[in-house]
Formats: sequence, C-alpha cells, structure tokens
Amino acid sequence: MKYLFIAFLLIAASTFAQKENSTTCSKRNHFSNAQLKSNTLSVAQIAKTEKYDVHYYGLDLNMTNTTTTLSGNVEMKATTLQALDTILFELFSTLTISSIQLNGNVVPFTRINSAVKIAVNFPAGTTFTVKTFYNGTPPTAQTNPLGGSGMTNANSPTWGNEVVWSLSEPFSAYEWFPCKQSLTDKVDSCDVKITVPNSCKAGSNGILTQVVNLGNGNSRYEWKHRHPIDYYLISVSVAQYIEYNIYANPVGAPAPILIQNYIYDNPQTLINFQTDIDETATMIELYYDLFGPYPFEDEKYGHCMAPIGGGMEHQTMTTQGSFSTGLTCHELAHQWWGDYVTCASWCDIWLNEGFASYGEQVTLENLYPGQEIQNMAGVHNNVMSQPGGSTWVLDSLNEARIFDGRLTYDKGAAIIHTIRYITNNDSLFFATLRNFLSSKAYSTAYGIDVRDAFTQSTGYNFTPYFEQWYFGEGFPTYSVEWKQAGNNAYIKINHTSSMPNITPTFTNPIDLKFTRPGLSDTTIRFDITANSNTFLISGIGTINNGIAIDPQNWVVNQAGSITMNNALSIENILLESIEIYPNPTANNFTISHLSQNAKIEIYNMLGKVVHTQNMAPGENISTVNLANGNYLVKIYEGKNQFCKLLTKQ
Repeated sequence: MKYLFIAFLLIAASTFAQKENSTTCSKRNHFSNAQLKSNTLSVAQIAKTEKYDVHYYGLDLNMTNTTTTLSGNVEMKATTLQALDTILFELFSTLTISSIQLNGNVVPFTRINSAVKIAVNFPAGTTFTVKTFYNGTPPTAQTNPLGGSGMTNANSPTWGNEVVWSLSEPFSAYEWFPCKQSLTDKVDSCDVKITVPNSCKAGSNGILTQVVNLGNGNSRYEWKHRHPIDYYLISVSVAQYIEYNIYANPVGAPAPILIQNYIYDNPQTLINFQTDIDETATMIELYYDLFGPYPFEDEKYGHCMAPIGGGMEHQTMTTQGSFSTGLTCHELAHQWWGDYVTCASWCDIWLNEGFASYGEQVTLENLYPGQEIQNMAGVHNNVMSQPGGSTWVLDSLNEARIFDGRLTYDKGAAIIHTIRYITNNDSLFFATLRNFLSSKAYSTAYGIDVRDAFTQSTGYNFTPYFEQWYFGEGFPTYSVEWKQAGNNAYIKINHTSSMPNITPTFTNPIDLKFTRPGLSDTTIRFDITANSNTFLISGIGTINNGIAIDPQNWVVNQAGSITMNNALSIENILLESIEIYPNPTANNFTISHLSQNAKIEIYNMLGKVVHTQNMAPGENISTVNLANGNYLVKIYEGKNQFCKLLTKQ
C-alpha cells in the first residue's frame, strides 16, 4: 500500500453528523439449493452430548468404490464433564447397529431417530470407551428427505473413475459414522482404517502407517492423525488411484513437507494436472510465510480426487475435483483457516470461508501479480449484486445460507481486504493473523475474536467496523463535492447506504486520488465519521474534477457523483496557528496552539505509519529513531484533523 503525499500538504477536517475463480470451494455451489436442515437432535438431546468431551475416534470400515454401503466399527473415547446418566451420540437412523460395547462389554441401547442412547451412571471425570458395530448404506437427498452429502458414489465425467467419498460439513458426519457433532469439541486424535479391494486405494487424515494385504483380495489402509480435529474434517475417499508425491520446502521449516496426492489411475489424469499439482508446494511455502508454519507439517498435506465439482478441506488431505489455482489455494488456506483454527459456531463460518477466499487474493497477488486486482473487483461486484445481507449467519441451520457465495465467501474476503487497508501496514496485518492463529491453535474461535486481535495490535477500534460490515448489511455509495480555493481545496465526502434501515452509516476510512494538472497524482486517506464529512486540503494545487474514489478498490462501494460546489467551507479551523517547530528538526519537535490532548501519527512517504503517540499541549515528540527524510504528521485534535510536513535531518 503506497500513498504519496505532496509537500506542505495540510488537511483539516470537520464532520457534520446526520440522523474462482470459476471453480471454488465445493460447499459454495453444493448447497445452493439446500433446504433447511440440522443435525436433527432436540435442544435437550444436544445438552446431553455437551456433558462429555470426546478425545478420540477410531474408525475401522469396510468399503469399496462402487457403492456407499459400508460396515465396520467406530470407537469413541470420551470423558464426562459432569455427572452423566445417558451417553448420547448420533448415527443416521437407516444404518443398522448390530451391537455396542461400553468399556469392552456389550450393553443395551435405544435409538430415537438419529439419537443413540446408552444408560449409565457416571460421575464427572469418568473416562469411557464406546465401540459401535454397524452397517448399511448412508442416505442421499434422493433416498431420504433427511439425507445429505455424508457419503457419495459417482463416476468422474471426465476421467471415468468411480469414487466413493465423504463430505460431512456441516451436519452430515452422522450419516456415515457414529459421532458427536459439536464444533467446539475437537477430538485430540483419530485413526482411520479402511479395508478396500486391492484394485483401490483409500485416503484419509494424517500419516499412512501401513497397508496390510489381507490375502483375500482386500487391503487395509491404516491412517493415523495426531492433531486435534473437528468431526466434519474426518474423511475417507476410495477409488482406483495412483500415488503422486512431491515436497514443499518453506523457509524455516524443520523438514520438507510431504504433499501426498491420490490421483485417478487414468494415465491422462496426472499428465493433465501434474503442473497444477506441483504448484501446491509453492503455495504452502507462501502461506508458511504469511500465516505461519503449516499446522500439520509433521504429517502431510495432500489431495484425494473425487468428482466433487470443487473441493473440501479435509484435514491434511483435501478432497478435490480438479486443480485450478483458485481451488487449490482456497482449500490449502483452509488448513490454517478452518482446520487449525475452526469457527466455533456456524454463525461465524466467515472465519473458515472468508479467510480461505482471501487466500485466493494473496496467492494471486504474490504468484500472479496484477490478477488480484481483477479478482477483488469481481468480488466487490458480486457483493453489490444485491443490496443487503450479513456475513455473520443468523440462520445457522440453513446450509444454503451458511455457504452463501456472495455473503460468506466474497463479502467475507472483502471484509478482510478492508481490515488490511485500515491496518495500513502489511507487516502488522500478517503478523496479527499469525499471532491470532497461534493463540487459537488447534481450537475454535468466533468472528469477534479476529476483531479483538486487530484492535489490540493496531490500536484502532474495530468494533464499529464489525458492527457495520460483519454483523450489518449493505454497502456505501460515495459522492464527492469540491471547491477550489486558490492553491487549496475544500472536499466534502457524502455517502448513503444500500440498507439505510439496518446500517445507515459506514465509518471506515476511504481514499481519494487527485489528478492535478502539472503535478503528480496524489492519494489521500480520509477518516469518515458520519454520512457527510468536509475537509480542507491546503497546498494541493488545482484539482479540477480529477478525483477518483477508492482507486485501489479496498472497500466495497459504489462511486457516485463528483461535482463542484462553490458554497463549501469549514468554520473555526485553526489552520494558520497549528504549526510544527523546529522544522526541519534533528531530535524532537512540538506542535503549537494545541488546545487539548491530541493523537499524533507520523507517516513516511510511502504512507506507512512509523510512529504513533498521544500528545499533551507543549509536549515534545522525539525523532531520534526516525531516518533522515520527509514525513507527514497527522494531528487529531477533537473533531479536527490536520496534516503537516516534517523534515528530519
């Protein structure tokens, strides 16, 4: 972010308040016509599941690539958080349970729809193991009105391979294995063993510890994952695959990172996708730098192909239909945003999908410079294709709303882009992201946790911004009025809202770019506090009508009119009395005629903040740590803002 400021520029402001890319994450398209759904448990039943904490799943399943029908057992280890009279978990009602063992003993159980119940009498702190033996065919939307995406069987229309794969997000894990579907109860680890015909391979989470040939035409693939994982990120995928492995070598990584790819055995598939798959290593190296170490670098990252029409960020092994740049980087970004740190509520799915979508933006910015401009323009246009809608999800049982492409993905990414703009310091922006992820490592978080992280790191109060953009609805339309006054100019920035009854005012800053005859262009950032704000720019020169609103597309907005208004003025501004001295300076300076405490920001000529402090009248500010050169000093005194040029020598 580079901003040029003209010499001797002075701004004073007084405000007048008035009453894929084509292919992306699979869920964005998969749920576009979904009906209202939930995990089918009642509030009382959910309350029972919250009385114990699950810390391990062990899946041992028999599967093939030609049908979703499966059999086997799932072991669940847990500890009671309070006295417990019923162990309650979920399994879809059409799957048959042959028996259940509790701590190694067969016990009776009851089933009410998807709820499976075992009567117990456990005090708080009791550790127990439930092993469920079951079989059947997971439902689909076609076979059962409550069926979803839990397990699917289909042929690749392009490559011909037949695949069976799971997709449990958000409420479909119970359609194929017994579990507790709670976002905030991540298990500490899991094992997934999948017995398949020898012609197939089976992919899952973590490390492939061994493949056991059972001697009967089948082999058992044994996967071990030793990091916390949410229920919906446990996965299986079965097909006639070949294995294609590469490695990423991020700076600072303790060892190369395995990228394990299960690709269709059609010989043309790898030929077609190899270059694209190889790019995954570069993306991991980029994200390692931007977001922090790959969270599962002691195990792997990888892909299992399936005709999914997009991708699903299963932890350490994404299920993916193709390998376009936008799709691959989006799903990879989820390993940090969604897997490493997961939304604590589906209301806050932005934490997963908004940040993964912004992963697309930073990937283009770094690997394909220039393409990020068109990408963000498309994101903004889609957000503004309708007037309203909140990124925060009120109807968190509606899959179509959770994965709304316009609000969750695009507006979500745009919100992050504007946070980056407000931060106005890329080093600080990405450091805040890394620190946030580290503070929530292998756990869950809410959207407001991101707000608080940036408020703390920048000193900027992001609460109004989140109220307006994350919880609120709509977007602003900015119009500008201007008046030339000799070598100075009055600027009035007005804005209206597309949803005035919900979010009437947007108080984020906005840039104006001025094209000046005979002088270089200059971009100035204006702090907006109301629907109408008037500023005086001293020494800007002739501007005529050469004004562009938000020229670098940092904020979702529509540009309105730009008109001359000779009636503009600002009353009671102490332009002549506010001065910096000594100027030039070597060691320190003060500011004359301050009537109250003021906030001081010093910018270098690239528009980056190099010093911030509060200043009392008569106080000195040290410049010892500033390099020699020119700086812009912003002075915030009450409702007024002033800018002065400072020379350090």
